[in-house]
Amino acid sequence: MSHIFTERKIKVKKFHDALRDRQVKEKEVDIPDGLFKLCPKCHGYILKEDLASFQFVCTSCGHHFRITMRERIDFLVDKDSFDEMFAHLATTDPLQMPGYADRLESLYAADLREAVVCGIGQISGFTYAIAVMDNAFLMGSMGTVVGEKIVKLTEYATLNRLPLIIFSTSGGARMQEGILSLMQMAKTTAAVKKHHDAGLLYISVLTDPTFGGVSASFATVADIMIAEPGALIGFAGPRVIKQTINQVLPDGFQSAEFLLSRGLIDRVVNRLELVDTIARISKMYGVGSGT
Repeated sequence: MSHIFTERKIKVKKFHDALRDRQVKEKEVDIPDGLFKLCPKCHGYILKEDLASFQFVCTSCGHHFRITMRERIDFLVDKDSFDEMFAHLATTDPLQMPGYADRLESLYAADLREAVVCGIGQISGFTYAIAVMDNAFLMGSMGTVVGEKIVKLTEYATLNRLPLIIFSTSGGARMQEGILSLMQMAKTTAAVKKHHDAGLLYISVLTDPTFGGVSASFATVADIMIAEPGALIGFAGPRVIKQTINQVLPDGFQSAEFLLSRGLIDRVVNRLELVDTIARISKMYGVGSGT
């Protein structure tokens, strides 16, 4: 993809050269607030408008920034083709966990309704049942509503013979919902199994990060497993492992590239190439077109 980034790299080259010449740290750089964003991988500054134009992929090194569910849908789905489903479902604090209701209210006030949005849309002309998770809502944790929405979408896809695609990002099961959250692992996996038995395609796209109950259930039982570059994928994260067994994982141990090298996923795909990749898979599997 290097040829795609060339034009934008030229535009910010002088800015990068100035930073290198001055050999200053990020906090010492005198730049207008909100104009640039620091890449955590190459430590270069990128114009925010460039990031948006390139789907929040660094124009210098290709680092994939985390994005919201709405941004992903805008990048992924054909214009005006997405019809959201089950938006009325909302968490109700089933275990009366202290502080949970207040946290939910603050998220609702910020116009975040749940950690997943579901609906039917077209990707490069091919109609899919689509679920997109968002780690801005309690780190994308899977509670009862997340599980219910994914199950209902999968059942709808099975009934209407639609392919399914789920974009996962999660810290795991939602602790505030206890065993009710863990039950969603079996519930979602069973729904996916019925979809599979009906001979229908399921594509799972793993984004950064995908851990816990999500990675141990519906996210890793797909026909096609795709991951974004650099995504961390596993059951327990590096910090949890260090805290529980006092072991530090090797660099890159849970990365998408590591999983690919061990045959645990099918492909690592740049976000900018994802729509074309899905289109090719759709043609290979004979997915019907909505146009």
